[in-house]
Parts: sequence; C-alpha cells; structure tokens
Amino acid sequence: MANNHSYTITIDNNKSEKEALSFLLSSENNFINPDKESRKKIMSLLSIEKKYSRAFDLVLIPGHTNLEKIILFEKIEDIILIELKTTKKKLVNNPHGFFFGATESEFNLATKLGEKYKFCFVSLHPESKGFSLLSLRELNKIIKNKRVQYQINL
Repeated sequence: MANNHSYTITIDNNKSEKEALSFLLSSENNFINPDKESRKKIMSLLSIEKKYSRAFDLVLIPGHTNLEKIILFEKIEDIILIELKTTKKKLVNNPHGFFFGATESEFNLATKLGEKYKFCFVSLHPESKGFSLLSLRELNKIIKNKRVQYQINL
C-alpha cells in the first residue's frame, strides 16, 4: 500500500497536470482535449492499440482549434498526439532543467508515430510560464541521464 507521502505526491502531480491542461487550452487554441469517444476514434484511425490509451493527453490537428464544437478531418496523418510533462520549477530555457517520468508506453508510441507524437514540457512557474514541444528524436538529442524504474503491483 502506498504511504501517505507518495499519495500526496500523486495528488499534487494530478493537480499540476490539470493546471497545465488549463494553461495550454486557454493560451493556445491549437491544443485539443479529445473526449473519450474522440480518443477512441483517433486511436482506431491511427491503428493504436488500447494499451496506449493513456499515453497521450492532447492532440493537435492542423487547421482546427479547441473552439470548434465538432471537428471533421480529412487526413488522419495530420493528427499529432501530445503527452504532457509538467513542472512548477522555474525554467529559463524550457525544457532544459526539466526532470520528468515517462512510461514505456509513451516511449513506444513515440517511436511508432515519430514526428506525429510530441512531448509537451510545461513550466507553470510564474516567472517562466510556457511550454516546449519535442518529438522523441529531438528529446533524445538533449537527454542528459535516463534510468529505468520498475512500478510493481502485487
């Protein structure tokens, strides 16, 4: 069973992610937060297995915004999946200095989709509020240190 400290960290991370979602959706109309049915449809059209359903948070669809009620798109290959990574740390050169966790599923999906999958690094610090989008290829060029951590359920 998780101790109180790890539970508090998870709650804080969830609040930060919601704050990041709100920040991105209000500051950039191009980010779209798909509902459950839209997410399923996008995954089906991109031939993405169900196990990757939590490996992205938002989408970008060129020519469309989050102000539209219904989005009809012609070319499925135009969709870019976005995975949020959030910090409250002051980052004068985002994403440099970012520390984050990522799942194997996120990296696998990023590998499969290439430039159609981006990590979005969001700084919520008042003095460096902003975001940076990177593909896995771009991210791999700047990673300083990477380690594997096992998460185990019994």
